[in-house]
Amino acid sequence: MLEPLRQGLPPLDLADVSDAASCALPARLEAVREARRFTRRTLVQWKTDERSDDICLVVSELVTNALRHGMSPDDAPRPAGQHPPVRLHLLRWTGRLVCAVRDPSRDSPLPREVDDFAAESGRGLFLVDSFTEGWGWQPLSPTLGGKVVWALFRLHAPAG
Repeated sequence: MLEPLRQGLPPLDLADVSDAASCALPARLEAVREARRFTRRTLVQWKTDERSDDICLVVSELVTNALRHGMSPDDAPRPAGQHPPVRLHLLRWTGRLVCAVRDPSRDSPLPREVDDFAAESGRGLFLVDSFTEGWGWQPLSPTLGGKVVWALFRLHAPAG
């Protein structure tokens, strides 16, 4: 499922991932808070929390978009034992971190035109673009279905 992360990124070898974590998120807006908590805990555990505020903001936007725009009424709720429709992945290489959110839609997450930057919605992908080194998306295979939207962060070099 993470193969699409190779496209559009600087050269990264998935075999060189030093840390990886993921969590399934329920199909409800409270999942955004759960995703931020999971991200913050994971970054502290990896001792890479110097950009945790930026990363948590981007995770919030990606998960919110997945829940609002990446799901149909048929996607939620799911019976016990079935995989939740949204999943957050965090992958760390030396000096880089990728946040990837999977959702069941194959629709493009392209930002829409926003005339009023004081509006409460419509700015999410502009924020993602502002706080990251880059972001993108890729439809997944027909077997998996849906898409993955990813965001890349550069991390500070460890002191030493």
